[in-house]
Amino acid sequence: MVLAGPGAALPESDPDVNPRRQHYRGRNPARAQNIAELRTMAARRLPGFCLEYLEGGADDELALARNRRALDEILLLPRTLVDVSRRELAVPLFGTDIAMPAVIAPTGFNGLLTHEGDRVLAEAACAVGIPFCQSMVSTVALEDIAATGVRHWMQIYPFKDRDNLAAVVKRAEHAGCEAIVLTTDASVFGNREWDRRNYRAPMKLTWRNVLDVGLHPRWIFDVLVPQGMPRFRNLGDFLPPGMDSARNAAAFLAAQMDTSLTWEDVRRLRELWPRRLLVKGVLLPEDALRAKEAGADGVVVTNHGGRQLDAAPAPIETLAAVRQAVGAEMTVIVDSGFRRGSDFVKARALGADAAMAGRATLYGLAAAGAPGAARALEILRSEMERTLGLIGCARMVEVDARFVGRG
Repeated sequence: MVLAGPGAALPESDPDVNPRRQHYRGRNPARAQNIAELRTMAARRLPGFCLEYLEGGADDELALARNRRALDEILLLPRTLVDVSRRELAVPLFGTDIAMPAVIAPTGFNGLLTHEGDRVLAEAACAVGIPFCQSMVSTVALEDIAATGVRHWMQIYPFKDRDNLAAVVKRAEHAGCEAIVLTTDASVFGNREWDRRNYRAPMKLTWRNVLDVGLHPRWIFDVLVPQGMPRFRNLGDFLPPGMDSARNAAAFLAAQMDTSLTWEDVRRLRELWPRRLLVKGVLLPEDALRAKEAGADGVVVTNHGGRQLDAAPAPIETLAAVRQAVGAEMTVIVDSGFRRGSDFVKARALGADAAMAGRATLYGLAAAGAPGAARALEILRSEMERTLGLIGCARMVEVDARFVGRG
């Protein structure tokens, strides 16, 4: 569960937070020992409405809990007496190695967490040698993200205005983006009740939340003082000049999401886009096969972090079947619920080329901006390397189904 209200503490019953384990209560992200501690730091720094936007799931948040539970139930089966004195995390992705099997997931409105949050995440990803997937509803222009030198992927939504959507795709091509990621599981918005309660009208906070904002001066001076409320910098092709505010864009998104999207639209996008194309929103093997037949280079197996269909399976539960269906040659990425480096090792063992980190890196970003984002990636990397040593496998590329079992 998320917060009980603005400014409330994270509940002790939360499966991500074991209060006996979380000892560090300061502000220095370098002293955080795990992602859960960064999460606790973020909860203290953010106003309640921001944290609930970051944390919330759909309906009763069953999928949110299932994502984590499914990962926890997978066991790693260690080999002993294996030389693991040198361990290598690099894996190939679209023909070029990445430093570890991780991609920063596309998440919207990151400027709400820290100033130019998308750029901060892109620079953190670039520094460690992994891709950054930028959301179409990010608050930094895609051209500015491309200029960081990161392996830049651009996520797009299926808007009704196909001509302007094509314009965004062309912008991504001109900026040198490596991949387009088409999100297909959000044409109907999930029911995020915790998030909605914070507003008395679209993008107008309740008075209780306005007062709570005033209790978070670090956030105010980081986010509001430099720029006011962040603006959606990649929707200019759709909105009139000056109309890219959160309020205008929220109304636009609700009206423009296209519920008529079909596999034919994927084929048309394939004709338009000359580089890598991924379909994000796949949970079933038959849909992964349809994506392959439509010309996609890869799929992202996801339930949108538990924010859409609350009765959906956890992506890690269907990952192996998706891999078996599409074969070894297609790229398969998974996300939703990843909090420990060992989770990424489990994903590799079940057939993923890499896993996307969404909330895990956002907790670092929200806790302390650039140092926090860097610390989140450092934690995940060190946990992956340690896990390889503990399971008796020196190279991440050698991790396979032999190393996993069920409790």
